[in-house]
Amino acid sequence: MTSTLKPRHKRLALLGLIVLGVAAIAALVFNAFQSNMVFFYSPSQVAAHEAPQGRSFRIGGLVEVGSLQREGVRVVFRITDNVSQVPVRYEGVLPDLFKEGKGVVAQGKLEGGQFVAREVLAKHDENYMPPEAADALKQAEQARERSTHTLGSGR
Repeated sequence: MTSTLKPRHKRLALLGLIVLGVAAIAALVFNAFQSNMVFFYSPSQVAAHEAPQGRSFRIGGLVEVGSLQREGVRVVFRITDNVSQVPVRYEGVLPDLFKEGKGVVAQGKLEGGQFVAREVLAKHDENYMPPEAADALKQAEQARERSTHTLGSGR
């Protein structure tokens, strides 16, 4: 039995299969990349309900002074950007540099209004803070200054 396709049609069919295969691989890679991507949110964004529910993301800011409570390996604290605060729960060993008033980035999910962290990262020296956390603190401070300035100018 001989093929009824001309050589030109065979090449086009092969090319079509190759394009279809590459498209399928690209879709799988994109899907894997999308599901593993973790976005960063500030406490103000979380308070404004901009953060995803049920998906992992990162939150960063400062550990609010006076908010740290330890119960064995379970730790509860609040992350703030000096405008809004988000309660955080974490079970595990905290980094040595984790302290109240210092920069922190936590990765986890929101559950019932509380951020449940599966990983907590602290800054490593006096001059370093993750760029996302530094930007979030700067934007929150600018927003607070604008609102204070606006309220003060009405007098």
